[in-house]
Amino acid sequence: MRAGSSELPSHTFEAGRVETLDLLRLFAVAVVVLFHFGFHGPTGPAQTYVAVPQFDGFARYGYLGVQLFFVISGFVIAYSAMGRSVSQFAIARISRLYPAFLFCMTLSFLVTLVFGSAYFEVTPRQWLANLTVAAPAWHQPYVDSVYWTLIIEMIFYAWIGVLIATGLFPKHIVKVVVGWLLVSLLNEAWIGSYVLRKILLTDQSGFFSCGVLLFEICRGRRGAGIQLLFGAAAMIAVAQAVKNVEGWRVMTGQSFDGVTVGVLSICILALAIVAVRIGRLPLPSGLVMALGGLTYPAYLLNQMIGYVAFLHLRAFVPAVPLFALIVCGIGVLSWLIWKYVDRPGQRFMRTMLTRLFEKATHLAGRSRPLAPASN
Repeated sequence: MRAGSSELPSHTFEAGRVETLDLLRLFAVAVVVLFHFGFHGPTGPAQTYVAVPQFDGFARYGYLGVQLFFVISGFVIAYSAMGRSVSQFAIARISRLYPAFLFCMTLSFLVTLVFGSAYFEVTPRQWLANLTVAAPAWHQPYVDSVYWTLIIEMIFYAWIGVLIATGLFPKHIVKVVVGWLLVSLLNEAWIGSYVLRKILLTDQSGFFSCGVLLFEICRGRRGAGIQLLFGAAAMIAVAQAVKNVEGWRVMTGQSFDGVTVGVLSICILALAIVAVRIGRLPLPSGLVMALGGLTYPAYLLNQMIGYVAFLHLRAFVPAVPLFALIVCGIGVLSWLIWKYVDRPGQRFMRTMLTRLFEKATHLAGRSRPLAPASN
C-alpha cells in the first residue's frame, strides 16, 4: 500500500521530513507479511495453506498492519494535498500508486501463471481487468487479494480531491472530519448501509481521520477542540476495528479476540503519535528512505510470489528458515523495483500526465468561445 512521501513542511519539522514514518511503514508491511505466512495464506482451487503456523499466536492479528497504513496515509495525504490544485494532487497520487502497481501486478501474474498454476489460477482476462486496479468491477478477481486496500486508498484520495475542488481543504478539513465521523458512527451503529460503507469508508474512517488530525495538530492546531476530536476519532477507529473482527471470523473460520484487537488498535495509534513526535532517528537518511520505499513493492509482492516460492521449496528447506529466506528475497527484489522501476516510473508518469493535462487545458481554452465584449 502506498502512503506517499514522508516529507513535511519545514516550518513544522526541523528537517522537513518525518523519517520515522518510513520505518513505521516498514513495520506495518512486516506484520502484514507475518499474517500472510503465519496465519492466513492465499487461496486457490482447493488450496489453502499456512506456511509457518508456528507464528499463529500473534500472526493472526497482523492484518491490523493495514490499519496502520491507513493512519499513515491520512497523515501524509493531508500534507500531499497542501497547496495543490485538484490536477496536481491527482497527478501526484496516480504517479505514486500506479507504476509500481503495474509492474508488481504483472510480475505476480507471470510468476503465478508460469510457476504457480498447480496451486493458483490466473488468466489473461484477469490480468487485463487488474490493469484498472479495480478488477472486481470487471467481474474478475484480483491477481493478489491484497489489492483491496488500494481501492480503499483510492476512494480516500478521491474524496480529498473533491474537498480541494470545493475549497473545503484545508480550511474546513476539521469540520469535514467531524461530519465524516458522525456519518460513520450512524452508519456502523444503526443504518448499516453497504453503499455508505463503500463510498464513505464508514468502517475505516477513524484511522484515516486520526492521520489527518495528527497532521493538523503537527502543523500548529493545538487547541483543546482538535485534541478532543482526535480522541473521539481514536475511539471510533478502535470501535471500527473491533466491529470488523466479525468479518475476519467469517472469512477465515477462525476466532479473534475483540479485546486484543482493541488494544492493538490503540497501540497502532500510539505508534503513529510517537513516530511523528520523534521525527527522525540517528540513521542514514538514504537507508531510511530506501526502507520506506521498498515497502510498497513488498506489500504487493509478498503474498502470491512468496507462496509460489514457498510451495515449491517447502520439501527441501524447513518452514521457518525458508520463510526467512523468502522474506529476504522479497526485500531485495522490492528494493530493486523501488530503485529501478518505481522511482523512474513515477518521474515518467508525472511528466507525461502533466503534459497531457497542459495540452488538454490548452485545447479546451482554444475551443471555448470568446465572451462578448462589454459595452
